[in-house]
Amino acid sequence: MGGFFGVASKKNCTLELFYGVDYHSHLGTRRGGMAMYGTAGFQRAIHNIENSPFRTKFEKDAEELEGKLGIGCISDFEPQPLLIQSHLGSFAITTVGKINNLDSLLKETYRDGRSHFQEMSGGQINATELIASLICKADSIVDGIRYVQGLVDGSMTMLLMTEEGIYAARDKYGRTPVAIGKREDAYCVSFENFAYLNLGFTHDRELGPAEIAFVTPEGVETVSPPGDEMKICSFLWVYYGYPTSSYEGINVEQMRYQCGGMLAKRDNGTVDADIVAGVPDSGIAHAVGYANASGIPYARPFIKYTPTWPRSFMPTNQSQRDLIARMKLIPVQALIEDKKLLLIDDSIVRGTQLRETTEFLYQSGAKEVHIRPACPPLLFGCKYLNFSRSKSELDLITRRIIEEREEEVTPEVLETYADPASPKYDEMIEEIRKRLSFTTLRYHRLDDLVESIGISPCKLCTYCFNGKE
Repeated sequence: MGGFFGVASKKNCTLELFYGVDYHSHLGTRRGGMAMYGTAGFQRAIHNIENSPFRTKFEKDAEELEGKLGIGCISDFEPQPLLIQSHLGSFAITTVGKINNLDSLLKETYRDGRSHFQEMSGGQINATELIASLICKADSIVDGIRYVQGLVDGSMTMLLMTEEGIYAARDKYGRTPVAIGKREDAYCVSFENFAYLNLGFTHDRELGPAEIAFVTPEGVETVSPPGDEMKICSFLWVYYGYPTSSYEGINVEQMRYQCGGMLAKRDNGTVDADIVAGVPDSGIAHAVGYANASGIPYARPFIKYTPTWPRSFMPTNQSQRDLIARMKLIPVQALIEDKKLLLIDDSIVRGTQLRETTEFLYQSGAKEVHIRPACPPLLFGCKYLNFSRSKSELDLITRRIIEEREEEVTPEVLETYADPASPKYDEMIEEIRKRLSFTTLRYHRLDDLVESIGISPCKLCTYCFNGKE
């Protein structure tokens, strides 16, 4: 997916920017970047971070960059921030989101006279460069950002830094968060609101959907008001969000405890397990919540090996990803042998990694392995955020099974499979259970997930679970 951090300070803010961006390393695995504006004008550094952490790659840059304004990002895709020179002046820009209508926007841009974009490997263009080009069609930066918000099918949240300050713009329906921090001599903008606490900032507020704010060392001014409709991604709480983060006032860790507790409530004591465990790291809090509610002891029957895998490095090649996932988790034989385990993972996507995890638990002597995913079955590929490298919905184990069972997969058919009260839902879950060799399988229900989060259902995006926009 990706994350960003920006600082506007009355003094040099290089270290604040460096550490603030680093605190977003869990949101991306391919590239990192920082841009600053100071006495030397605009400066920028971008590095590949696939094989080493952000801090390692940017330590030297942090010694050389200087400025009172800065933005930076962690990205799963294009190199950014970009430095742009235009009729609106020079600026740096970084984005988080997904553009479903990129091809049509490109064609429109070419028709309007834009001759070229830099091409990345694989024949793709840099989506952030396209966004910058669209902004520059307008007579002002604010008008340009509004133009983009209305044009993009998907989502587009951004930071744009000029010589005077930083424009922070949340996507049209607030699918991703933007938080503001403040201290006596500076303001900051962050995807994750925990990222600025250790830097001396306190939480100020979150931007609303489509809101555009201009951030300077002196304050934060709303230059375009928030919209009325919100559809923040529910999967942020389930998986992507860092435990110390909060979105719309709801803490990630606390939500996961509630989620686990509701999974236990649905089981209602029907599972005879010796221990409850979470797949590290995103399943751990859910498992703690289940253990607290059920009375079944929490334990760690496998440990993530962090000395050489400190971050979520995942190459694009699926077989390499599967190998690395296996290498990270080390079983604790004494906690597995002759035990009945109840295991909670954040989700089941393809099913490959969880099947292999289950297999090594059996090989280590487990008697039973009960699986409780912390979200409903994923039936649709996300249209709004780049949180998966899946190229097709058939990468989802649910969709493969549905395709095998149905002559034609229509929206009406998928709606039936999304309904936990339908026979087809039960049959799909049983087929997943058999294919992945689980003793039992029960997914978190969508109504329970919404209750676990605790904000109005109409403010949540649940598209990947039920296909509803």
